[in-house]
Amino acid sequence: MTGYITLDRMHFYAHHGVLPQERRVGNDFEVTLRLCYPIADATVSDNLADTLNYAEVYDIVAAEMATPSQLLEHVAGRIIRSLQARFPLITSGTVTVAKLTPPFKCEIASVAVTIDF
Repeated sequence: MTGYITLDRMHFYAHHGVLPQERRVGNDFEVTLRLCYPIADATVSDNLADTLNYAEVYDIVAAEMATPSQLLEHVAGRIIRSLQARFPLITSGTVTVAKLTPPFKCEIASVAVTIDF
């Protein structure tokens, strides 16, 4: 049995962007993860060791968000690689990285990159 573990709209202040000012000043970002993971044992054992520790997942995402990148695609790819390295039982998932106030001359809620893996 597999299930999905979701960390929804984690908020970070980070320094990602193509423009030098974006990397200097920073911006608000949200990251949402949906991770497919074997959870059958956890449904019986009630033991954290039998599932995905989402506190550790958050720490991995936070570490990747703290490393500046020009592209949201790069940030999302680093998050995926780090999660798969730490939790090789993740079978698939989705990561969305959203910049909440992009430097556009229009009103827009956010820009985001979503990668299915």
